[in-house]
Amino acid sequence: MATTGNRASVLKKPAAVTTLIDAAVELTRGRRRTGVLLLGAALLSLRATGIGMIASILLRVYRRRR
Repeated sequence: MATTGNRASVLKKPAAVTTLIDAAVELTRGRRRTGVLLLGAALLSLRATGIGMIASILLRVYRRRR
């Protein structure tokens, strides 16, 4: 039953979950660097809320300017 509590705590942080989804999309599109970057940001976002969201936003802004 300990794993159920861990899953519930992860799902309470939507920024981390959405960043994980963004990382999965990047990896499936063949963008390994940005996928790994977003994966790391999602893991950090579990500890400090908002880091994953900030990384996703900065990545999108960077792509638009490029």
